[in-house]
Amino acid sequence: MLIKVERKPEKFLPNFKRVILRFLFYNDERARVIIPKVMSASEEDIYLFLETTLRDFSSRHRSITRAFLSHFEKINHLLLEFKMDPDKLSLERKLVLGSYFTMEYSIESAAFFNPSIVEAPDQANLEPGMKRVILSFRAIGEGHISSIVFRQGVIDSACNFHFETESYFVRDAEIIRHHAYEKGKFIERLRKRKIPEPVIQAAVMPLEDSFIYRQLEVSVENYMKTIPEAAEDHSHLLRVLWSADVYHEINFSYDTNISERVIFPVTSAESNGIEDARFVRFTDDDGSITFYATYTAYNGREISPKILETKDFYHFTFKPLYGEGARNKNLALFPRKINGKYVMLSRVDGIRNYIMFSDELNIWEKPILLQEPEYPWELVQIGNCGSPLETEHGWLMITHGVGPVRRYSLGATLLDLNDPTVIIGRLKEPLLVPNEDEREGYVPNVLYTCGSMLHNGNLILPYGESDYGTGFATVNLEDLLDKIRNGN
Repeated sequence: MLIKVERKPEKFLPNFKRVILRFLFYNDERARVIIPKVMSASEEDIYLFLETTLRDFSSRHRSITRAFLSHFEKINHLLLEFKMDPDKLSLERKLVLGSYFTMEYSIESAAFFNPSIVEAPDQANLEPGMKRVILSFRAIGEGHISSIVFRQGVIDSACNFHFETESYFVRDAEIIRHHAYEKGKFIERLRKRKIPEPVIQAAVMPLEDSFIYRQLEVSVENYMKTIPEAAEDHSHLLRVLWSADVYHEINFSYDTNISERVIFPVTSAESNGIEDARFVRFTDDDGSITFYATYTAYNGREISPKILETKDFYHFTFKPLYGEGARNKNLALFPRKINGKYVMLSRVDGIRNYIMFSDELNIWEKPILLQEPEYPWELVQIGNCGSPLETEHGWLMITHGVGPVRRYSLGATLLDLNDPTVIIGRLKEPLLVPNEDEREGYVPNVLYTCGSMLHNGNLILPYGESDYGTGFATVNLEDLLDKIRNGN
């Protein structure tokens, strides 16, 4: 029996018109040339400079002057070199200086793909059978920097999509907070976790009474350089970093539409991109709902697995993931605890699917091999395609497989509800492969998703097309589960 997959007409493609404002800094030398020229201009000329700039750019951005002032503050230290007091400058001159250290950045000019989909927090004012959804995407702009962007819409009872018109404006986070640690309390935490006292004395005691994660990281790195690479203290030092539970927070203004909010890289670990966020609507033991997303932070050299959380898609908290199982890409959290444990899918070796259980959301040890490549269309590697979906017959795990000519296809596996280390069945043939319209793009022959959902007896499947755009498909859930369970 062939499974009927219905491709939908809706598409999302890159839109180069959606731009944010970023800080532009050439180098100190060039800045030292620009600043005196602006400072030597008369107040009348400054006013004209500002008026011209605002006329040309203010219609493209909300609160453009906020960005100019923020960027002005970042070059304050250079003003002091010229014996100028930044506080004594007119507002207009500050704005003009800031404008010279500002650039527009098109966040999705190159690609708009690898979507995930979740039920939106707000389900008010919908007809029976409808569901409001939020989609996340990996957007890529100049320099191949990835960020997370959102769209919202409604799926009706017949599984037709009705997406809201995206806003012309785009906004990065308005407030960014980095966590600070109290040394005394942090040392108490390390002792409870049985970190040896000599390690605490060497790595933590030299720090100030209040410190941020980067200062701890530098102290640990400096101590590591003084001990042999194979020394046992290396593992203890890693656990010191894990214990920091480092995080940062971002907030978006309440007057933004969800399509305006872009999660752009903030920390050094993600300076070259936030890749492939897998969102999941997580239900805790007390019935409370939190939206989590595992993602890959990339700094141009190394990748780091991380997780973000939000209740409302306005306020987001970001944490790293630690442990033997939190390596490589492809981490996906189950939508609830199983037998009192958090559960996560992973691919620690880059080839096979693993599963992990943990008492803590950000520490993952002892990955258990779950699934190996078996069929011709997945022999190169397999991985998950987002959080598993709970059905009455088991956990439905959408997978991807890589086969000949590096073609990516989607598959499906069913796991036991109470013991997801047990595989009930898996598709022998792909569920979805790139067709002729989908196989051309930035990376040909790649069909990939970061998350699907169930609605009115159907699997709702958004998917990236050749690392360029995004399409949608639906599959009858009963037909799919029958196919998997019958093993044909």
